Amino acid sequence: MIQFTTTISQFAEQGEKTGWTYIVITAAQAGKLMPGNKKSFRVKGKLDEHPIKKVALLPMGDGEFIMPLNATIRKAIRKRKGDKLKVQLEVDKAKIEPPSDLMECLADEPSALIYFKQLPMSHQNYFGNWVRSAKAEATRASRIARVVTAMVKKQTYAEMIRSARQDRLDLLG
Repeated sequence: MIQFTTTISQFAEQGEKTGWTYIVITAAQAGKLMPGNKKSFRVKGKLDEHPIKKVALLPMGDGEFIMPLNATIRKAIRKRKGDKLKVQLEVDKAKIEPPSDLMECLADEPSALIYFKQLPMSHQNYFGNWVRSAKAEATRASRIARVVTAMVKKQTYAEMIRSARQDRLDLLG
């Protein structure tokens, strides 16, 4: 486990990261967590007294990483750009499991299940997180159906989203 105090930062013009609020994990700190690692990995711990888990550290080059602080985390810690933050982190080895209802529906379409299981775990997580984020049961069911269809068509997450957008446009005429 590593412990340190840092200042919360925010990207100005930074391509797709414009506006992100984040903290920096230096190369030395990251090296204590996962020596020699240059790829994204998940951590757990505390930000001040707020517990976190399954939060990704993103590589920024030269061994440095950032931890994006989404709105949920910022609200929980009641802090923003420029504020000091006490950080305690360790590698989170917990496996992220796809939603069971998604897996049951994929099992009904063997080719879809085979394709899904061939995807890298991070890509499986995109689909699983999208299903999990549905607030209404009808939305969740619709998303599961879209994922199953996308797996049958051997689509990536981005291809599935683009296809769904195009389907909506086609309906509008």
